[in-house]
Amino acid sequence: MTIKKTKSGWLVDIQPGGRGAKRYRKTLKTQAEAKAYEAWLTSKIAQAPEWTPSPKDSRRLSDLIELWNLHHGMQLRHSRTYPTLQRICDALGNPLATGFSADDFASYRAARIAEGVTANTVNREHAYLRAVFNELVRLGHWHGENPLRRLRQFRVPERELSFLSLPQINALLAALAHRKRKDALLITKLCLATGARWSEAEGLRSQQLIGNVVHYTQTKTDKNRSVPIGSALVEEIVAFRASRTKNLGDRFFESSAGAFRMAIEDAKIELPDGQLTHVLRHTFASHFMMNGGNILTLQRILGHTTLQMTMRYSHLAPDHLQEAKLLNPLTMLESTSEVESLAAQLRDDSQNRRR
Repeated sequence: MTIKKTKSGWLVDIQPGGRGAKRYRKTLKTQAEAKAYEAWLTSKIAQAPEWTPSPKDSRRLSDLIELWNLHHGMQLRHSRTYPTLQRICDALGNPLATGFSADDFASYRAARIAEGVTANTVNREHAYLRAVFNELVRLGHWHGENPLRRLRQFRVPERELSFLSLPQINALLAALAHRKRKDALLITKLCLATGARWSEAEGLRSQQLIGNVVHYTQTKTDKNRSVPIGSALVEEIVAFRASRTKNLGDRFFESSAGAFRMAIEDAKIELPDGQLTHVLRHTFASHFMMNGGNILTLQRILGHTTLQMTMRYSHLAPDHLQEAKLLNPLTMLESTSEVESLAAQLRDDSQNRRR
């Protein structure tokens, strides 16, 4: 009963929004007044939605990942994110989304590090899962706080980017020529001439080479970019395509990463893990800066989304921080003779004190 008789009058005890909502208790003098008050409170549910408790969110983390994939992930051309999110979800035990916390993910990543997974990989997984909540908030499918918003990623020391010296480049090209792998040789030259990723150069199609300009499309960042190359390289690529007997459609080259790996071994070039073909992109950027190239131009050539990514090569510029030689306090002293004069004066003062 929401209305009952008490010693002091008629008690109205009601929760208009149902269980879990705000509770109202009020004693009135007559039963009629109590019923009128009850009816007024009940009508407030329709007039004021905030009186109605929100339904319990029973979705699990996997439900949010599926929702993210449906509304956003499927539009991404690079699909590694979705499988990674599914694996993370399974490892976390697919918790209730409302119960998932930063502490849960912190425990997960600690276990990953203990397994030997790199901090860089764990940070990438952190970014993927955090982006799921951010995107669902933007789409209006998640009304809570992002549980990973305040969790900081691991600090990862900046890795030195390896690049090939001119003698190493010569040795590599000679090794490719010796193996008679013309595809791999031309792809390598194209990467060294334009800073392209191996996949971009290897997948080059006839419509992307116009005149002496290579137009890279469907890139990693989904941004098209155009880079001019020398006429000799253009002629070499076009002549190779005309001479080949294997039909590749409008493509210039067949897959040749294996031949490149063998040439690296033949040339006795040692590279850090994960920098096999990508060393060509680093080599282009490094020599571009060492030869006096502009950092903003390099950003456009490489197609970097932010200048910060390109700044990794800035220290290779000939004039990088040259002010340090001119503006340090030693250089600013008028002459070394002044220092020597002051030293001599100190020696004289010391001898006078001994006397």
